Amino acid sequence: MADNKTVTVLYDERVLAHFPDTNSEFLPGRLDKRVRAILSGLKVQWKYPEHPGRLTAIMDLLAREPIPGVQVVGGQKATRDQLARVHTTGFLDQIFELRNQSAWLDVDTTAVSPGSVEAAEVAAGTAIAAVETVMKGESHSAFALVRPPGHHAEPTRARGFCLFNNVAVAAAHAQAELGCQRVLIIDWDAHHGNGTQDIFWADPDVLFFDLHRASPFYPGSGALTDTGAGLGEGTIVNVPMAGGAGDAAYLKALREILVPAADHFKPDLILVSAGFDAHSFDLALNVTYEGFASMTGVVQQIADKHCNGRLAMILEGGYNTESLSKSVHSVLRVLAGAEPPEPRVSGMEEVDIAIDFHKGAFEPD
Repeated sequence: MADNKTVTVLYDERVLAHFPDTNSEFLPGRLDKRVRAILSGLKVQWKYPEHPGRLTAIMDLLAREPIPGVQVVGGQKATRDQLARVHTTGFLDQIFELRNQSAWLDVDTTAVSPGSVEAAEVAAGTAIAAVETVMKGESHSAFALVRPPGHHAEPTRARGFCLFNNVAVAAAHAQAELGCQRVLIIDWDAHHGNGTQDIFWADPDVLFFDLHRASPFYPGSGALTDTGAGLGEGTIVNVPMAGGAGDAAYLKALREILVPAADHFKPDLILVSAGFDAHSFDLALNVTYEGFASMTGVVQQIADKHCNGRLAMILEGGYNTESLSKSVHSVLRVLAGAEPPEPRVSGMEEVDIAIDFHKGAFEPD
C-alpha cells in the first residue's frame, strides 16, 4: 500500500432527474428512429443509454465496499456566468428554454426531460466544486460523479448525451477564479472529446490530451494531426486507438506521450474526463479494471510531480453498470492510496491455470 490519501467524491441526487422519455417523438431523419423500429420488430424495447442507474450503481457499490479515505459530499449548481465562460449566450438561452420539457436537441443522441436542465447545471457546478476541493487543499483528489456527461458539448451545440461541457466549465473556473494558469485535461473516454477540443482549440494555457477509439467511431473527430491552432498550436494531443486496444496500449500512450507532454507543459492542475466505456463490456475497447487503476497511478505521478497532487476527475461515459461501477471503484482505490496493479495480458492468467491443471497429463508413461 502507498500512503493513505483523502479522496472526495462529489454526488448530488439532482443529477438523477435527467431521464429522457424513450417514447417521445423522434426528430425527422434520426438514425435512432430506424433502430427503434428494428428493435420493435424484435420485441426489444429501446432505452436511452445514459440513464440514472449508471450513478446509482456506482454509489451502491461504494456503499457495499467502502474505501478508507473516501468521503462523499454534495454538489452544487453552476451559475449562468460560469457556464458562459465556455458556451455562447445564444446556446444557453436555447437550453434554458427547455427547462421542464421533454425534447430531442439534435440529430444524433441528445434529449432532455423535465429535470434535465437543472441536472446539467448541477453536473457542471459539481465539476467546479471538485476543482475547488483540491485547489483549496481540502482533499488530495476529487471525483465528481455527475450526469449528463459533458465532453461532447460544443460552445454552441449539445451533442452525444451532453448538454454543458462539465470539464471545460471546471477548467475555465480554475483559471478565472482559482489562480490556475495552465490546466491539463486528460480524456480517456472511448469517444473523442470533440467539444472540449473545440473549446480549447486555440488556447495555449490548456493542454488537452485525448485517448479514444479512432474514426469512424463516434463522433469521428480527434485525428492524430489535430494539434490546435494559433497560440494553442501543439496543445491538442490526440491518440486514436484501434478497436482492440487495451491496457498495454493505453499505458504505453500515457507513459511515452502524456508524461513528456506534461513535463513540457508543467500544469498547475490536472482534470480527467473519466469515461469508462473503453472497458470491454461496452464493446468499444478492451481496458480492464486493473488498466484503469494503473492509468490512475500514472496520472497521480504527473500530478504529484507538477502540481502538488492537484487532481480532479469528472465522470463521462460508461454504460454497462457493472463495468462502470467496478471501474470507478478501482480508480477510487488508487486515488485513496492503493498501489496501482500492473495489468496482465488478457487471457494469460486463464491459460497459465490451464497449463498447471493439464501438466503431466500427456507425458509418456
